[in-house]
Amino acid sequence: MQRLDAHLLLVTLNRPTVLNALNTQMARDLLDLFTRLTAEPDAVRCVVLTGTGDKAFGAGGDLKERDGMTQAQWQAQHELFERTFVSIMECPLPVIAALNGHAYGGGLETALCCDFIYASRAARFALSEVRLGIMPGGCGTQNLARAVGERRAKELVLTARPFTAEDGVAWGAFNQACDAGEVLAEALATARTICDNAPLSVRQAKKSIHYGLQMDLQTGYRFEIEAYNRLVDTEDRHEGVRAFNEKRKPVFTGR
Repeated sequence: MQRLDAHLLLVTLNRPTVLNALNTQMARDLLDLFTRLTAEPDAVRCVVLTGTGDKAFGAGGDLKERDGMTQAQWQAQHELFERTFVSIMECPLPVIAALNGHAYGGGLETALCCDFIYASRAARFALSEVRLGIMPGGCGTQNLARAVGERRAKELVLTARPFTAEDGVAWGAFNQACDAGEVLAEALATARTICDNAPLSVRQAKKSIHYGLQMDLQTGYRFEIEAYNRLVDTEDRHEGVRAFNEKRKPVFTGR
C-alpha cells in the first residue's frame, strides 16, 4: 500500500512467487484496508489496485494453502474471502483495477469487484473455477453477467476459456486495453483525474450508479435525487460554482 499523493492510494497484491494468489492473510489485509477506507477515508479520493510484477495480477485462490483443507476449513476461509469481495464492492471511493498481468479465478473476480478495469494486452483472463470442481464464488457470476450480459457470461464461466484484454473491452467487462507496461500508468492517470473532482460528488455519483442499477428506473431516479440533494449545501458545491465564475480551478476539500 502506497500513498502516491495526498488523495491517491496504490494497493498492490504482493505475492509474486505464487502469481499473487489470494490466501488467508491477503484476504485479511484487503478486508481490513477496505473496511477502514469505508469508515475513515481520510484524504484518500481514489484507489488503484494492481499486482506485483508483469506476469500476473492474481492467479486466484492459493490452492497450495487449500490443499488438504476440511470442508469446514474451506468454508471458513471462503467466508473471509466473501467479506473481502463485498468490502471492495461497497467501498465508497472509486476503485480502479490495473490488470498488469494474467487474472484467473478469484484474481479476475477481485478485479470485477472494482469500479472499472484497465488490462494488459499481453495478459489473459478467465473464470476458470469449473475446471477445479468448484464455480466462481467471489461474485463472479453476478459481476461478469452484469457487465457482459447473461449469454456471454454463461459461455465464459461454463467453458472456462481465457480471453484477451481486447475481448474484455469489446464485451464490456473492461474499460481499456493497454500495452504491456503501460497499464498502471493509464490507471493512475485516470485516478488523478478523479482525485481532482469534488470527492463528495464522486462518492454520491458512484453510490447512485451502483445501487440505482439494482432498482427499477423510477426508484433509481428517486435515489439519484436523494444523493444529488445531499450535495447542494456542501462547501465543495459553493466552491465549484464560485471557481467556475472566477475562471479558476476549484479547490475541493470534501466538505
